[in-house]
Amino acid sequence: DVLILGKGLGVGVLAQALKKGVLSDAGYAQMIASTTQLNTVGTALAAIDGVHALADVTGFGLLGHLLEMCRGSNLRAEINFAQVPVLSEVLPLARQGYGPGAIDRNLASYADSVDFSAGLETWQQRLLADAQTSGGLLLSVAKDSVDEVLAVFKQNQFVQAAVIGAMISGESRVAVT
Repeated sequence: DVLILGKGLGVGVLAQALKKGVLSDAGYAQMIASTTQLNTVGTALAAIDGVHALADVTGFGLLGHLLEMCRGSNLRAEINFAQVPVLSEVLPLARQGYGPGAIDRNLASYADSVDFSAGLETWQQRLLADAQTSGGLLLSVAKDSVDEVLAVFKQNQFVQAAVIGAMISGESRVAVT
């Protein structure tokens, strides 16, 4: 299966920056736009035969919810950080270390089940564990249904929906390159 994420990551980072008084107007607008875009598209996506799993990414971050998919299916996930959608205003803040305390708690709770590429920076690892409010949908989809799933996302204004990796045979773990 192919893994698809429906929204950009980073809402927790933006919320923390807001609390610290450093969030720009553009960042605030991006946070509000993301958190108020409801995942009502899930009904249409669930009706597609090739959709094998669907979950919303919330408090456990992308890695936590993906790891649950791995454990439930007895499969391994591989994701490519460069393909993961991230809200544009998040990048400079994440690089500076902004983010909720939930990031570190999330990483501590499942880090032994995640293999990070040696080239991945700490801020990138932390972003994948960022707790999301009204986060995107994470789907495991048959290869021949990817175009249909992405089309449904696009028709519903989920412009950052993207293929981020794959589910493969192997121990229930997540590998990030």
